[in-house]
Amino acid sequence: MPTIRLVNITKQFAKGSKAVDNLNMVIKDGEFVSLLGPSGCGKTTTLRMIAGLETPTEGEIYFDDVCVFSDEKGINLSPDKRNIGFLFQNYALWPHMTVRKNISFGLENMKWPKEKIEARVDEICKTMRIEEYKDRYPAELSGGQQQRVAIARTLAPEPKVLLMDEPLSNLDAKLRNDMRAELKRLHLNTGSTFVYVTHDQSEAMTLSTKVALIKLGLLQQYCPPLELYGEPANVFCADFMGNPSMNFVECHGKKEGKKIDLTTQSFECKFTPNDEIDVPEEGEYVLGIRPEFVNISDEGLEARVISSLPSGMETTLSLAVDDITLSAVAFGSVDFAMDSTVKFNFSGNRYVLFDKATGEKLSLGSLEIIK
Repeated sequence: MPTIRLVNITKQFAKGSKAVDNLNMVIKDGEFVSLLGPSGCGKTTTLRMIAGLETPTEGEIYFDDVCVFSDEKGINLSPDKRNIGFLFQNYALWPHMTVRKNISFGLENMKWPKEKIEARVDEICKTMRIEEYKDRYPAELSGGQQQRVAIARTLAPEPKVLLMDEPLSNLDAKLRNDMRAELKRLHLNTGSTFVYVTHDQSEAMTLSTKVALIKLGLLQQYCPPLELYGEPANVFCADFMGNPSMNFVECHGKKEGKKIDLTTQSFECKFTPNDEIDVPEEGEYVLGIRPEFVNISDEGLEARVISSLPSGMETTLSLAVDDITLSAVAFGSVDFAMDSTVKFNFSGNRYVLFDKATGEKLSLGSLEIIK
C-alpha cells in the first residue's frame, strides 16, 4: 500500500475563497486517517483531490514516489490510474442489479476473467458477511446491508487506498456503532490505507489511527486521536474534541517559581506545568478542564446543580460556581436534584493552559484549588 504525501496543497474557488489552504500531510501505509472538522472546512475537497475528482489550484500529491498531481510539472493522473476505491455517502448502488452483479460490474469493465471475478465476489462477500444476500436487490436490503455491499464493491478491485466520504451518516445511531466496529475490523483484516471524512468527533476518535482536524481549510492538528483529545494544540481543537466539551475558564495568572497562580471570576487555583514553560510574570490565560476531571466529592468548592442528565453508565452535570458554569461527569447510575448544592474538586495532571490572546496551548499540568 502506498504512502500518500500532500505537499503545499491549495484549492481556491471563485472570488478568492480557499477551501484548502497550503495543506501538508503524510498518510503512511496502512493507516486509518480521518479528516475531521465542521461543515465547509475543506475535508471533502481534500479527499476528492486525493482521489483525482477535484483538481488542486497549487501543490503536489504523491503516492509513494509517484507524482499523481503537480501544478508546476503539469501532471494530473485520472482517478482510474491512481488505484483507489471511493465510497460515497449515498452508497450509489445500481437498483436494477443484484448484490452479486453490483460487486462484479466494475471487475467486468476492468476485463477480469470470469473465474477470477466469481472467486473475488465470493471472497469479498465472505469478508463483508453478506454471502446470503448475493442474489437480492438493493431495495430488499437494510441500510446496514446496503452499506456492506457498497464497501464490498469498492474493495473488490483490491484498491491500494480506500477513500470514504461520511459513509455512515445515513444510518441510525445503533447501526452506525455496529458499522464502526465493522470498518475497524475491515481495516485490520485488509491492511489497506483508509482515508475517512467525518464531522463526528466520536467517529474519528473510535476508528482512526490518526486524525487531521481542519478549520476553514487550515490544518489545526494531525496526530493520534487520544493525543488530540488529551493534548489539543489550541482552543479550537480542545473545544471540537469531546462530548461534553472541555470547560474553558478565563483567568489572570502570576508566576510563582515554576507554578502559576490563577485567579478566575469565582475561585483561585495553582497550576503546576508538567514541563518547563516560558511565560511572563503576569498574563491572561484560558484554563481548559475536561469534565471528567471535575469530581463530585464531600469537600471542595461548592456549586449549584443547573442540570443533571443521567444515562445509566454516567451522569453529565452542569454546575454553577458563582458566575462560572462547569460541565462535570459523575460515573455510575446516579442522579442529582436540580438546584441542589454539591461540592467538587479537581484531579489529575491533564489540565491545559492556553494563551488567551492566541488560543495556543502553553502547557499541560495539574491544578490545586486555593480558595
